[in-house]
Amino acid sequence: MNSDFSIVIDSQAIATITWNCEKKSMNVLSFDALETLEKLIDQVIDDKNIVACILTSGKKDFAAGMDLNVLAQLKESAGENPAEGVFNGVMKMHSVLRKIELAGMDPKTQKGGKPIVSVLPGTALGIGLEIPLSTHRIFSANNPKSKIGLPEILVGLFPGAGGTTRLVRKLGAMTASTYLLEGKTVTPGKAQKVGIIDEVNDDPMMAARDWVLAAKESDIVKPWDQKGYKIPGGTPYTPNGFMTFVGASAMVNGKTQGAFPAAKALLSAVYEGALVPFDLALKVEARWFTNVIMNPSSTAMIRSLFLNKTALEKGAVRPKTITDQSVKKLGVLGAGMMGAGIALVSAQAGIDVVLIDQTQESAENGKNFAANHLNKGIKLGKTSQDQKESILSKILPTTNLNALSEADLIIEAVFEDPKVKSDITKEVERAISTECIFASNTSTLPINDLAKASSRPDQFIGIHFFSPVEKMRLVEIIRGKQTNDTAVAKALDFVRQIKKTPIVVNDARFFYANRCIIPYINEGIRMVSEGIPPSMVNNAAQMLGFPVGPIQLVDETSIDLGAKIARATKAAMGQNYPDDCVDEVIFWMEKIGRLGRKSKAGFFDYDDKGKRTGYWSGLKEKYPYSTNQPSLLDVQHRLMFVQVLEAVRALEEGVLMDIREGDVGAILGWGFAPWSGGPLSWLDILGTAYATERCEELCSIYGNRFKPPSLLIEMGKTGEEFYSRFAT
Repeated sequence: MNSDFSIVIDSQAIATITWNCEKKSMNVLSFDALETLEKLIDQVIDDKNIVACILTSGKKDFAAGMDLNVLAQLKESAGENPAEGVFNGVMKMHSVLRKIELAGMDPKTQKGGKPIVSVLPGTALGIGLEIPLSTHRIFSANNPKSKIGLPEILVGLFPGAGGTTRLVRKLGAMTASTYLLEGKTVTPGKAQKVGIIDEVNDDPMMAARDWVLAAKESDIVKPWDQKGYKIPGGTPYTPNGFMTFVGASAMVNGKTQGAFPAAKALLSAVYEGALVPFDLALKVEARWFTNVIMNPSSTAMIRSLFLNKTALEKGAVRPKTITDQSVKKLGVLGAGMMGAGIALVSAQAGIDVVLIDQTQESAENGKNFAANHLNKGIKLGKTSQDQKESILSKILPTTNLNALSEADLIIEAVFEDPKVKSDITKEVERAISTECIFASNTSTLPINDLAKASSRPDQFIGIHFFSPVEKMRLVEIIRGKQTNDTAVAKALDFVRQIKKTPIVVNDARFFYANRCIIPYINEGIRMVSEGIPPSMVNNAAQMLGFPVGPIQLVDETSIDLGAKIARATKAAMGQNYPDDCVDEVIFWMEKIGRLGRKSKAGFFDYDDKGKRTGYWSGLKEKYPYSTNQPSLLDVQHRLMFVQVLEAVRALEEGVLMDIREGDVGAILGWGFAPWSGGPLSWLDILGTAYATERCEELCSIYGNRFKPPSLLIEMGKTGEEFYSRFAT
């Protein structure tokens, strides 16, 4: 028998089933463990001497969710009919949870059941909440750090073990949608307030024991099993319910543009499930969950956003021979937006930070950024005053470089100019210890070139944060030709400390992320110059799942920045520079002072508060719409392939060293169509043979930037997949 679940029966005949996965920091459910849980529940129901049951955890948290590797195993073990294997596996979960819910009661009289409750000592996510939802009452410890919720949608799934059906019947479709369609997680207090859990208590075990001993038979019959039960807010065929589902459908399509299979499947499961009795609704949920699991999009999302992301965060690419390099004191050079953000997230992780700028006022402003951010957290109930003061005490704003003498990592975040960066590197190296690692937060300048200013290029590395630092999950670590393993380990351990996701790439112009995102922006601008409406370009991108279309992205990042990057790139590439027609648009916009959101004038018009009011009419006057408009598919494929081919080239050239980093980095770094699992996963979904053929077609129409790289051509000849060839 699997040892993840164990049972103890006390003197009051209360059985306590404890979930405690060995050698794991949090509980996750496997099918072996599910079988053990079922046997223990059978014991509780069949043993006449047992009066009640409490389901809890032996860890500080209840559970992190399902072991997603199990879902892949379900498909593989089913042979020629994987869908049947998945459906049967999901229905097995339903049967166990339904057994908990009915607790041995007579199905006709609803008598004879035993109270089964759950006690959550901490976080309960995914299946870790679906199981409690099947119990008769949920007690939670009064722990504000705990998270309660069903975040499956964030990795391309939806709650498929009854969580969808039960939450809708408990809260109504409208209230439940926030937690199902957005994957929102909340504290126990908020979860109780909305009705997800029942009690928050300083001693939840005692409260649970008191409740089960006092519970009557009627107390353990779920509302949806009672005669005359009605779903809160109404079913789809009632006036109120009809409007709810119309609104839900509009919300899903508005937010996802139909690009995310899990969201559409979830809505279908909720709608169809609301029309039928509870047990049939569970089958509906299982059917749609199976549909999602069988969709290659979901497989790719699970692999990239859960398995690969987790592996990278746990050090999959970290040099194995280097001892722990956790940062004790960090020096941040430059207290602007980036430097201030880096200081904030580092202090939040408990790292002492020396924040350097040219003037004391500028350095203080950097610290004030952290204070303002924490004040917002206090207003939202995410941060306490004590926590704020503790974090701020970790940040020392100063102009004195000698304060860096004990720092073990420096991150330079000054103006994106080679000379400025060179000067500060030389100046700071005179003040820091010989063991200190020096990192540049550059987003475009080659690390090998910047390292020339260092007297110790082996200890020089790139640590590229994305803006805003406090929100963006990805950190791109750039290894120069001389960068040693200790510097790489230092960067990776630092990123782990601040709880972000790292990728490590070899140095090349624009590294990996900007190498792919700049062509996306440029392709959008190029289409505008061709007479394609900017609204079509942006909408096509958003229908692909990109958070921001390329035209809007230019305005957000500023047009003069784009012009600066274009000039620097052209100077470096000379005759090989491919984007003159893009520059024509960018330089014209720069010349007339339309610099984007920051100037309240760009490709969009803005009101006094900086809110977009529509596309600027002058753009159409300068670049009239063409009479021959391309198909939506052509626009979308241009936007996708221009990025994807750069990802393939990066892999081919050795800039990308691990295929997982290519996909995770793309999704977290610039929001590359998350439903695809990333650019390399998307090519596997399309098939390399078709991708090669399509690129050659685009190349013949739109230019050599769509010429398939040799690697793709080679793989396309046999239909080889990237995750087969480059699997780790």
